[in-house]
Amino acid sequence: MKKLILLTLFLTAIACQKKEQTEKPVVVTDEHSYSKPELAVVKHLDLDIKVDFDTQAISGKASWLIDNISKGNEIIFDENTLNISKVTLGDEEKQTKFELGEDTEFHGKPLHITIEPNTTKVNIYYSTTKDAVALQWLTPEQTADKKKPFLFSQGESIWSRTWIPCQDTPGVRFTYNAKVTVPKDLLAVMSAVNPQKKNDTGIYTFKQDKAIPSYLMAIAVGDIEFQAIDNRTGVYAEPSMLKKSAWEFAELGKMVVAAEKLYGPYRWGRYDVLVLPPSFPYGGMENPNLTFLTPGVIAGDRSLTSLLAHELGHSWSGNLVTNATWDDIWLNEGFTTYVEHRIGEAIFGKKEFEMQNVITNKELTDNVAEYGDTSPDTRLKVSLKGRNPDDGISMIPYVKGYAFLRVIESAVGREKFDPFIKNYFDSHAFQSITTEDFVKYINENLIKGDKALADKIKLEDWIYKPGIPSNILPVSSPDFDAIDAIQKSWRETGVAGLNKKITTTAEKQHFIDNLPADITVVEMEAIDKEFNFTKGGNFIIKRQWFVQALIHKYKPAYPAIEQFLIGISRTGSVMMLYKEMAKTPEGKVWAKKVFDKAKSGYHATTIQAVEGVLK
Repeated sequence: MKKLILLTLFLTAIACQKKEQTEKPVVVTDEHSYSKPELAVVKHLDLDIKVDFDTQAISGKASWLIDNISKGNEIIFDENTLNISKVTLGDEEKQTKFELGEDTEFHGKPLHITIEPNTTKVNIYYSTTKDAVALQWLTPEQTADKKKPFLFSQGESIWSRTWIPCQDTPGVRFTYNAKVTVPKDLLAVMSAVNPQKKNDTGIYTFKQDKAIPSYLMAIAVGDIEFQAIDNRTGVYAEPSMLKKSAWEFAELGKMVVAAEKLYGPYRWGRYDVLVLPPSFPYGGMENPNLTFLTPGVIAGDRSLTSLLAHELGHSWSGNLVTNATWDDIWLNEGFTTYVEHRIGEAIFGKKEFEMQNVITNKELTDNVAEYGDTSPDTRLKVSLKGRNPDDGISMIPYVKGYAFLRVIESAVGREKFDPFIKNYFDSHAFQSITTEDFVKYINENLIKGDKALADKIKLEDWIYKPGIPSNILPVSSPDFDAIDAIQKSWRETGVAGLNKKITTTAEKQHFIDNLPADITVVEMEAIDKEFNFTKGGNFIIKRQWFVQALIHKYKPAYPAIEQFLIGISRTGSVMMLYKEMAKTPEGKVWAKKVFDKAKSGYHATTIQAVEGVLK
């Protein structure tokens, strides 16, 4: 019997070995990367760089451990505007040939490197140029404290190749160690385990032992200090912003615990945030271990900390389970918006959850209306072939993806859907997947051939068809219903006392967004006097109010609009205002004048987006 068992085990092992030898890895084609990871792929990066503020350049060596799967004579990297000085192989640094291919708009050039069948290490010596889209070099005057320069990176979607030669596709993951030399009076931080105070040498080392895609490589250097919130969360910021930032994010630790209760352990060790200067182009960027945040979230009343819930949510959807290509970005953003709302419900309660559902639904209908409900860009699975993948980072994948996941949740109930999502994260942890991988997973693990359930969900309609499917869930909020009633009566009763009835950020946003289409300048002035929207208010309230001011030509707000556009570089928000300004000839002239004043403080991606509107 024992011999029979051993023989069976032996034959099984032989069969498995043959299967491994004959099976080829699944190849996901990424239109936005020149690399061919199915032939030779990176596995680990040892980065040794120097940050020079005088020349505004990063220079050094990127040493990549690779797997030469095909045993061929070439590995291909992505690069864009880099200066490559030499390439060597192995620890012995044997010099090898390299060649740059043809430049393509947005994508840069392929970097072809000659290797040997047994090559396991490639060393690339390089420096960045002033055309590096990923790097924002700030003068002291452009920072909060206005004393020392600042540098930060923004890699999403295909800009990491402008500061590191890499296989710049979300389908390739790698670990990294880094040695970074900076001026001695500045601190360096990265998307890794970070120092919490400056040292005397200006040399900092980092370790990221979780495999990440290239767009999550991140660095910031500046006059940065740290303050802990609890044993695994804390805040980095310029000295003048540190205490107020730590106060604003006092519930950060509670958010991590709330997320863990829903979706399993937080797997990245520490969760810290870095508050950046105003030129940061996004609300937040989910760099592992260290979320980069706009200072616009510092409202002084903790009213905008829901943004943190979104970035924290990426620790599961996006960083842990990643879209394999930018055509699949809804897998990152739709899931994260769902996680954000669930964390928000746990922390801030059901009323806030209901209000946010109404706001998100309005964003969906507004965005689909802007694109047109037959536009292919309103599908969840988009096609960005031949385009800048940043074009895919609209609100559609966020809000349509969220609405889709709510439909599934409603169809099966939370008691089934919550374990499904948790298992989805667990089974795909530290992997990059496509929309089709998700479709296969949900069919096998949730729908399971149940035609009635499949018809209820309408998966194909949501993912592959434009517009808003017919089974979208209705949304409602008693709190917003009360504001709608006020909206119908304030013209008769006057606006005095409304600021006592409409108090939260969500309530004010709903009130502003639903002002009468025929509102007069006199009425706008009365509302402004009651709420002080033009001069006061947090970032979201100001933005929404300024949109209405532009629509209804409320000129008393124009100077504040100009200052708002000069003071921030949050792409989506400034685009809302520039688009509205550009709708009239005189508005477009004004927009161009404001842009000329503002663009020196804008991130390169923001400049590109605004220029597209103002052409």
